[in-house]
Amino acid sequence: MPVKYQNNNKPFTWKSAVVLGITAVGLGVYFDKEVKQHELLREKRERAKLKRLGKPNVGRPFNLINANEGKRMDSQQVMQGKFSLIYFGFTHCPDICPEELDKMAAVVDEVKKEFGPNVLIPIFITCDPLRDTEPVVKEYVQDFHPDLIGFTGTEQEIKQVAKSFRVYSFKPANVSADDDYLVDHSIFFYLMDPEGNFVDCYARDTTAEEVLTSFKNYMQDYIDEGGKITIK
Repeated sequence: MPVKYQNNNKPFTWKSAVVLGITAVGLGVYFDKEVKQHELLREKRERAKLKRLGKPNVGRPFNLINANEGKRMDSQQVMQGKFSLIYFGFTHCPDICPEELDKMAAVVDEVKKEFGPNVLIPIFITCDPLRDTEPVVKEYVQDFHPDLIGFTGTEQEIKQVAKSFRVYSFKPANVSADDDYLVDHSIFFYLMDPEGNFVDCYARDTTAEEVLTSFKNYMQDYIDEGGKITIK
């Protein structure tokens, strides 16, 4: 007697497709939430580790020419009572510096939108004082954000400040201000607290969203520990 096989396969309907699609979206949202939660926990552990082991000795007060104001200023006059993001670069940089300063501007705009002005101050310090004179830096920073403060100074002053932030910087020897050359330098944002202490640094591959999230966590930690931000 021939064996009969029963076909239990039902046709794939549009309802099945909808259910499958909803399930896929749900799984995607779930995994995205899990990834973000994991990142938050990882960063929380890193912050706790920094508190336990102590932060590296990065950055110190400096006295340079504030190109925006057209006068020499102590860093405390700009940074005291506010968080600040500091970036070392040069105005003739073809691509990396503009990209990083645009990222910095995006972070500052989001902080202003959520917490108001003068909570996070963006700062640019040149690595190329030979060409980056006061008027050059002033014009350059205005292209990126109205709050961006640009600093320049003598070669020796810039070297000392860069060294305190552990910034690597190299330019060709025997060049003049009229020469076309590039400056090789490390690419980081340095987050400083309202007392001028180093908090953290962010490499080029850190997104604006990641910097923003990290900053908000550090700011909350600072406030929880009794720190105050001066908004004026």
